[in-house]
Amino acid sequence: MKPKELTIRGLILGALITTIFTTANVYLGLKVGLTFASSIPAAVISMALLSAVKDSTILENNIVQTVASAAGTLSAIIFVLPALVIVGWWTRFPFWESFFICLSGGVLGVVFTIPLRRALVTNSDLPYPEGVAAAEVLKVGSGTRGDTKDDTGEAREGLTAVMLGSVASAGLAIVSGTRIIAGEFAGVIRLGATASTGYDIAWSLALLGAGQLVGLSVGMAMLVGQIISWVIAVPILTSMQPATVGQTLAAHTTAIWSTQVRFIGAGTIGVAAIYTLLMLAKPVVGGLVSTLAAARAANTADDRDRDLAPKWIFILTAACLAITAWLSFAFAKSTVLAPSALTLTLVAVPFVLIVGFIIAGVCGYMAGLIGASNSPISGIGILSIVICASLVTLVVSPTADTRHALVAFALFVTAIVFACATISNDNLQDLKTGQLVGASPMRQQIALVVGVAAGASVIPFVLNLLAKAYGFAGAPNAHVIAANPLPAPQATLIAALAQGVIGGSLEWTMLGIGALVGVGLILLDTTLGAMKKLRIPPLAVGIGIYLPMSATFAVIVGAVLSRWYEGRTRSLSNPERAQRLATLVASGLIVGESVWGVVNAGLIVGLTKEAPIALVSESFAPARLLGLVVFVATVAWLYRWMLQKSEAVQ
Repeated sequence: MKPKELTIRGLILGALITTIFTTANVYLGLKVGLTFASSIPAAVISMALLSAVKDSTILENNIVQTVASAAGTLSAIIFVLPALVIVGWWTRFPFWESFFICLSGGVLGVVFTIPLRRALVTNSDLPYPEGVAAAEVLKVGSGTRGDTKDDTGEAREGLTAVMLGSVASAGLAIVSGTRIIAGEFAGVIRLGATASTGYDIAWSLALLGAGQLVGLSVGMAMLVGQIISWVIAVPILTSMQPATVGQTLAAHTTAIWSTQVRFIGAGTIGVAAIYTLLMLAKPVVGGLVSTLAAARAANTADDRDRDLAPKWIFILTAACLAITAWLSFAFAKSTVLAPSALTLTLVAVPFVLIVGFIIAGVCGYMAGLIGASNSPISGIGILSIVICASLVTLVVSPTADTRHALVAFALFVTAIVFACATISNDNLQDLKTGQLVGASPMRQQIALVVGVAAGASVIPFVLNLLAKAYGFAGAPNAHVIAANPLPAPQATLIAALAQGVIGGSLEWTMLGIGALVGVGLILLDTTLGAMKKLRIPPLAVGIGIYLPMSATFAVIVGAVLSRWYEGRTRSLSNPERAQRLATLVASGLIVGESVWGVVNAGLIVGLTKEAPIALVSESFAPARLLGLVVFVATVAWLYRWMLQKSEAVQ
């Protein structure tokens, strides 16, 4: 009998988990500018709940995590949507406009990734760290229940590996939350009279696990990005632009990085993304042809390689574009832009279609490269708003009367594209998980649409609640609402970019420098490939430039350790089992910290404290040294355990 997969109870359970994860992610993103991938925590919760049901299966668990991950990821829309409040256009989030922005963009993110599946998942060697981790968690849970044909002894050993990794990463994160040990430490270094640079090192076992999964090539590329950022760009720019009177060295160094160097990274990502898409053009077209061929042979096609029917892809795309046209026209018609409403709509719809599809490919590739949690989705937002605002100013010349409305319109349309980006950033991870556990892509794609609808229903309520309770920094009267409004860092940056492009004050130099860096990296990577040397993926370098050091340091360490571990286990009689063990421990590292992230976000919201479990103050002196010692000791213990287990099966 065919195992259960797409069930009503699975969809409902996924939608319920969605409510929790979306709420936590929205608050966390507005508070600290970070969101967590919800697929792995959802898989863990699903297994725990469905294990009580006799006929539940690994495929049904996979559907639950697919629904929950889609909705949890859609919460990244808060990187753009609050900008409309920050620029003073909205005072609240109208439910239907916000709902349809999330729904239309999110569903486009699903359908745009369908023709990319074969090129980026089935026939690709991208590591997909979170997708692999989620699959391993599902397999281990199923194996220990005897649902799969895996060796039960190895399944129990795998469960132990996942649990060890989970307990280690969650434990370290919890102790870091008490502030007894430092989860990260940062500082600045003066170089000469005016130049400076900085460091920001985070002891994240989840990121170390991601590094173990992505491997040395991506890790070294991110290291190159960090060198370009902090060893080259920041010292040069700080020496050229000394700190202003009263500005601390740390504030000046951070400002140079965030307002200039990150744009070098965005420019590099843009060029590398275009190059990547050009290289993917042939396999993407091949994937589209395969999708059409599989649909024509629907009765005989392997269910594990069958996508949503092309007619449904076209219907959903047309419906989403119709919603986009309606939203854009209605928005422009209600403003001083009314005479140009039709013209702006004719710009918005092709922009969403063309740029949305390109961004779907870029985000899918980046998520496959380093994982959805680490993918610099806000960098895509930067490129999107710059392109959209530039197009808008080409068709409607900004004046004192229209400038504010044009900024709002550009943000409104970019929000739809960004919703597409957030979903495509996660979808291919889910499809990779499905591939590894033998799921049906078509059923997963249906679940993804359900997840988008669930998330789109929750987000406006959560945003309105937070806007009323806290307000957003930079918005008119924000400090009247609360003494410490939510920073909403990405939305603030996106709003400033829209105002800069339309107001003619954007500094294009750094984006241009980043584009040149991207061209150089493409040439370098191509040369290394021809020489059969270690590749340095240009997109990963751009990500390394763009992301803070705290988000890449542990990934780099994990990538180096993965190569060392591979070398140590290569001579064993069963090196494949040793590698699976490392994958499971790495998966556990991601699981533990991710689950704690959900719990901690709930504590932050419930207790309205930034550090809800802190036992000592931030100035606790031994915390840095203790953090380093505990991190190194934990990593050493985990790798020693893996080596001992691997050698025991000789």
